[in-house]
Amino acid sequence: MNIKRITTVDDLHEALNIRKTVFIEEQHVSESEEFDEFDTLQEQCQHVLVYHENQPVGTGRVRIVDHTAKLERICILKPYRKYGLGKVIVSGLEEIIKEKGLTACKLHGQTQAAGFYQKLGYQISSQAFMEDGIPHVLMTKDISRNIT
Repeated sequence: MNIKRITTVDDLHEALNIRKTVFIEEQHVSESEEFDEFDTLQEQCQHVLVYHENQPVGTGRVRIVDHTAKLERICILKPYRKYGLGKVIVSGLEEIIKEKGLTACKLHGQTQAAGFYQKLGYQISSQAFMEDGIPHVLMTKDISRNIT
């Protein structure tokens, strides 16, 4: 398994296809909610792809919001879950955050995935709330102290 930062339109399309499979088809999130103006190649939002046996199978992105890094759209195709790829994605996004000189990061984690993020050093910082019809919690981490 390896991870790479998305720098081409073709790689971005791979990431969007993975998100379509996971979020729209599997979790029934509406397409209008899933895709937004940050799904382009730009400085304020960077995307990654994770590979298993040379096939792109997971993705995530990090966006800077009010001097805080926000991890978003982290997902892995169903047959490739349980290989530790989620941790690879989060670590790759945190590396981007560190390169930008930021230490505070947050994410809206689905409540069913909160335990996964807690193992990576994230803390639940809110009550559950609904986002795209799915229960989520705000999770935060200071990556200057906690390394995944």
